[in-house]
Amino acid sequence: MGAALIVGTIVTVMVANVHLGIILGIIVALIIAIVKGSLVAGYFMHLFSEKKLIYFVLGLTAIFVVAMLALILCSYSDQQGNKPGIFSVPQWHVHGHHQEAATTETAPQGGEQHVP
Repeated sequence: MGAALIVGTIVTVMVANVHLGIILGIIVALIIAIVKGSLVAGYFMHLFSEKKLIYFVLGLTAIFVVAMLALILCSYSDQQGNKPGIFSVPQWHVHGHHQEAATTETAPQGGEQHVP
């Protein structure tokens, strides 16, 4: 099993030198990490011989990780400012302070001139 981890490390270094783009690079890196992590957990931590409760907890953790990564990837376009993502708030629902401040501004007092 140690040889499999060495091969996995060599594959990781080889893939790191290939320009795959952000999304595809993340997907490939996660696949490699899942394979190497499952080898470590299964053989070196002896999880393959454990009871079913361990598998349930491990599976629940994997589901949680996938859900968190999905949320991050879904909000990626929001962070770039290019287009609204799936978590966008309709404009009519936003009550900004800048709108209230613009309606309550008054002219300068005492004959002062305001130069923008």
